[in-house]
Amino acid sequence: MLDHMTFRVTDIARTKAFYTATLAPLGYSLCFEGNYGSNMLGFAYPDPAEPDGKKADVWFIDGPSPYGGPPTTTGCHLAWRAQNRAQVDAFYAAAIAAGGKGNGAPGLRTDYHEHYYGAFVIDPEGNNVEAVCHLPE
Repeated sequence: MLDHMTFRVTDIARTKAFYTATLAPLGYSLCFEGNYGSNMLGFAYPDPAEPDGKKADVWFIDGPSPYGGPPTTTGCHLAWRAQNRAQVDAFYAAAIAAGGKGNGAPGLRTDYHEHYYGAFVIDPEGNNVEAVCHLPE
């Protein structure tokens, strides 16, 4: 089970604007913003099982890692689970309005499974981000 993930970005302000808008329909909000040698952002969703009532599972850091590797995370695919198809639609609309590039409008992907309803967007760094609902309508 995944706990959290971190992506490196070139423009933290652009990332903040894009993901604040894009993740809001899925119940996420900005929960952390600070500088610890690099600018960092954390996004969380409500989770009563967590000590502070929210789970921060998506993080962004600007600039290259001091340990080497590529300076940004690009070409990655990340999918967030939506509670219903309306959230998938809202995710897609928000991402496009925030500057994302459409990579698959909301709709059924029955080649994945009968009820797979997803939408795909290329984020400002070139990652393929998705919202998906696995439930029937």
